[in-house]
Amino acid sequence: MNNITAQSQNLNPVKPPMICFFLTAAVSLLSCNTSPAKQYGFVTMLGHDTISVESITRQPNMLTSDEVDRFPRVEIRHTVVDLNDNGSIRHLVMDIHTPSEQPGQRDRKVIADVANNKVHLTKTDSTGTVTRDFPTGGSIVVAHVQQMYSLYELYFAAALKQAAASKLAAGNPVQMRQFYIDREFDRFPLGHATVTPREGRKVEVYHDWLSGTGEAMMDSGYNMISYSGDRTTYKVQVKRLATPPDIRPIAERFEAKETAGGNVKSLSVRDTTRAQIGNAMFTVDYSRPLLRGRTLLGDVIPYDRVWRTGANAATQFTTSAPIKLPGMQVPAGTYTLFTAPHPNGVDLIVNKQTGE
Repeated sequence: MNNITAQSQNLNPVKPPMICFFLTAAVSLLSCNTSPAKQYGFVTMLGHDTISVESITRQPNMLTSDEVDRFPRVEIRHTVVDLNDNGSIRHLVMDIHTPSEQPGQRDRKVIADVANNKVHLTKTDSTGTVTRDFPTGGSIVVAHVQQMYSLYELYFAAALKQAAASKLAAGNPVQMRQFYIDREFDRFPLGHATVTPREGRKVEVYHDWLSGTGEAMMDSGYNMISYSGDRTTYKVQVKRLATPPDIRPIAERFEAKETAGGNVKSLSVRDTTRAQIGNAMFTVDYSRPLLRGRTLLGDVIPYDRVWRTGANAATQFTTSAPIKLPGMQVPAGTYTLFTAPHPNGVDLIVNKQTGE
């Protein structure tokens, strides 16, 4: 003990105030280099129905997400995304569980690597692995899943950073490229996306798989506060949650409801109406938009704009004999029906093109 004391006394001791200084400097340096993780979530509503719920942990260059959606089939995802400094994706790994798939095919893994002006994608499930490479042309690359809004948040943040770096004024679009995860990406190369920053921290998005223009509100830290699909065919409302939700029990409820229903059902009910007038047989094949607590005409479906007159796809109309409608002769055949609703009536549009 005395030897240790003697050796210690031979050293130049650091005085307590100096120790405090060094500790404070070290803690300050550590706090500058390691930002605390943010935890939050998103919930997506279609009327009063919950479509997707997501729990997110975010660090400056990494996002981890646990998410469940039913659009219409239930999908449960765990995702880790590594980001470049400009907000574009460098590496993504997504594990997807689809309860309604056949046993042995319910789980798959998608990996995306973005480097050297290409996206390298692999999808692995029980049937094997599919690999594809798609050129990016040097564009900002983002990922698309229909109802996963952490990916939209990355979308918008990357676009805003690009706009700031390029000193673009509000209203100038930022062009991006997106790859697809839920689709058979070996049949769909990179799509195009346009994000337009607006005044008041609003952004608009249009891309290949979105019919219409989505709108989001962002804050000064590139965080998405809300998203609205009012101007698209996906009439969803997305809200940021300050506390990340527990995904497991929600996923279990979604899965149990899907299983109890017997099969996967569309979000809107498909229906067919048939009638005979004289010698003519008429068939109308359409999807009924469910109210879900909403007001459709004049709200979800705006007045004075052309509507496809149904959900999911344009309404199809078939007549077995020529008929006469006010102002038009309609030969026997199959058509699509569109309408333009007004507060005091409806304009009917008969279109020769089908399959829309």
